[in-house]
Amino acid sequence: MKRYVVVIYNDQQLLDALPETEFNTTMRGCLDHADELRQEGRLLDTQILAPAATAKSIRVRNGRQSIIDGPFTEAKELLGGFNLIEAENIEEAIAIASEFPWVNTGHVEVREVMDINEIRRRVAAVPAT
Repeated sequence: MKRYVVVIYNDQQLLDALPETEFNTTMRGCLDHADELRQEGRLLDTQILAPAATAKSIRVRNGRQSIIDGPFTEAKELLGGFNLIEAENIEEAIAIASEFPWVNTGHVEVREVMDINEIRRRVAAVPAT
């Protein structure tokens, strides 16, 4: 099994346009689906992020740190949350991700998670104790 992150991006205008009852129904369905995936051992973690307006972006250039309000992006679709899943391959991960309802209000990105311990071995980094 490989691990994949399923990253949810939402267009806030599309989300805001959903009637509250439709949003609530969609969210309940999404949570039910997540519960099913967790019971199958496919969903390892899931988190929803606070609104993008609450974010701070930090960058350092030429030794100077700057902090700005909100995400540093020009996109309409902003990061809304993520799911960590296990799947046999990318095709299975895409099939799982395509069932998330947020494909209708933004897009869902699927990306394989690299093994951090393999990277640690490759660069000879000793884990903190």
